[in-house]
Amino acid sequence: MRISTFFYTIRQGFRNIFRNKLFSLASIATITACLFMFGIFYSVVVNLQSMVQNAEEGVCVTVFFEEGLDDTTIQEIGEKISGRVEVSEVEYISADEAWEEWLAGYPPEYAEGFTENPLANCANYRVYLSDVSMQDSLVTYLESTPGVRKINRSQFTADILTGFNSLLGYVSIGLIAILLGVSIFLISNTVTIGINVRKEEISIMKYIGATDFFVRFPFVVEGMLIGLVGAGIPLVIIYFVYNKAVAYVLERFSILTNLLTFLPVTEIFHMLLPLSLGIGVGIGFIGSFTTVRKHLGV
Repeated sequence: MRISTFFYTIRQGFRNIFRNKLFSLASIATITACLFMFGIFYSVVVNLQSMVQNAEEGVCVTVFFEEGLDDTTIQEIGEKISGRVEVSEVEYISADEAWEEWLAGYPPEYAEGFTENPLANCANYRVYLSDVSMQDSLVTYLESTPGVRKINRSQFTADILTGFNSLLGYVSIGLIAILLGVSIFLISNTVTIGINVRKEEISIMKYIGATDFFVRFPFVVEGMLIGLVGAGIPLVIIYFVYNKAVAYVLERFSILTNLLTFLPVTEIFHMLLPLSLGIGVGIGFIGSFTTVRKHLGV
């Protein structure tokens, strides 16, 4: 195919949009609305996942040792734990550090009367998890480790965080499927109208020897352009609205400032930009290509 023919079909795709202005605008508006909702939902989900991840980083398993265990054996246990796939960090807390931490949470008079460290046998490892859902497998391993006498874990917190992550995943998949279905349906209708309007012109083109690609490609370009424009508009809106929305939430709910840690808009757009544009163009391609194959006898 000649380059001039390729660019001609591109120009025809642009013209198709303006030939069916009303339906093109309706499709663009629908994709814009759908991808705006997707962008908002994505921003919320990513921020929630970031907050959950921060919360997971604070979840740890505390490992206490048998009395009289020597330092070499304790160090070997720590090295074995550090090598586990479930573990992101291991922190050793000596008996003196455990006592100091306990004192930091209570008034000084609570320590009066203690001539020796009452937590002398409470040296421990704080084991932070790389994935809180793997806590059970780590605990099972620790329970079978010689020299370990007790394990403290946050089962309730781990279950809550794991369940919340699963819920976010299911809701995300469901919403994306609905938005994609609606958008493809609208683009399909727009391309169908364009085909019906140009049926006579297409028949003449076929009679004089136009190839299938020459006839089909302008409609595919039309669908992809509609998807691209429909994806670009909500991205611009979200980019300028995101920071203002975050500032409003932090101001309105200032009491939760320490809990609500929002990601910067640049980090959000690092994935949202290519994802939205890809979805928009993909929706346009699928909607137009399937419609052309169905309604265009070429």
